[in-house]
Amino acid sequence: MQALINIGITIATIAMMEGLSWAMHKYLFHGPLWFIHKTHHQENHGWFELNDLFSIGFAALALWLMWIGHIELNYYFWIGTGISIYGIIYFVFHDWFIHNRFKSFKSNNHYLLGIRRAHKIHHKSMQKSPSEEFGLLVASRKWFRR
Repeated sequence: MQALINIGITIATIAMMEGLSWAMHKYLFHGPLWFIHKTHHQENHGWFELNDLFSIGFAALALWLMWIGHIELNYYFWIGTGISIYGIIYFVFHDWFIHNRFKSFKSNNHYLLGIRRAHKIHHKSMQKSPSEEFGLLVASRKWFRR
């Protein structure tokens, strides 16, 4: 039974990370933290963008939670695990597949192509606003039309 609870905590954390990431992206990254996030919207990207500080911060939080919960494998550990899994998903979807920070893999998957279209629309503007589509795994239905 405890294994199911731990899996549930991990999956719930991944889902909550999508909501939290959307809200932070819309209201903080395209708001008062634009001075950091704008490096992600610029044409010339180096190996490291100032925007990567956000990912480093989430990774640090995840590692800290996993550390404080690792002896008992309590809910802190599983929340940290969920944040880490979301970070891996973010890396694969966002950095690798969408932005080609590494040699990208090709896909004809309807969902992946819709997410890519939505994210490309988000980057259509190089400015703080107007902007749309702030999520990573969830986007408006209009980007999934065939």
